[in-house]
Amino acid sequence: MASKSFAKRILAALGALDAADGPISRLEAARRLREAAEELEAAQVEAARKAGATWIEIGACYGLTKQGAQQRFRAAHDQAKAVTAAPGTKKTEPMA
Repeated sequence: MASKSFAKRILAALGALDAADGPISRLEAARRLREAAEELEAAQVEAARKAGATWIEIGACYGLTKQGAQQRFRAAHDQAKAVTAAPGTKKTEPMA
């Protein structure tokens, strides 16, 4: 998914939050905003890894160790791969 798509979703959620007239509609907008931000973050971690960034470098951005960064972002990465994998395909090994 392109960064513009993430930005559009984030802006739409912010607009919905601003226009919300009740606590439930504000909560729904906040949830949408969080989900879009988490997907953007995961995509950027994936892009950084593909560009050669190490888990140590990624962890440093979050005040985490290499292992902490792997634990935080590998689960999302593995889940995304499982969702997009075609049935009957072999699962890939986790990134080192």
